[in-house]
Amino acid sequence: MPKLAELAGDENSGESSRTFVFEDEGHTLGNVLKSIICKYPDVNFCGYTVPHPAENKMHFRIQAVGKVRAIDVLRRGLADLERVCDHTIETFEKAVAEYNENV
Repeated sequence: MPKLAELAGDENSGESSRTFVFEDEGHTLGNVLKSIICKYPDVNFCGYTVPHPAENKMHFRIQAVGKVRAIDVLRRGLADLERVCDHTIETFEKAVAEYNENV
């Protein structure tokens, strides 16, 4: 199971700006999560980096508007991503079942 931590040095930037470090994750999660979170109106900036190919970590930065907490934005993004994945699986399984009925 992937681990998540906050990057040291962020404690002075307030609750609305944080960099999270995901262990055992990379571009696959980073890109899709960034795409989802960037669309939120209460987010000023969202981005990720994979600092080094030999390190299996992803740094994910969120800067939200006002008193919106970055951790809450991350949770919402992960929940929305889960719904997108569930929809994709359901749509795929339905298409396969329809195909198999017609073969």
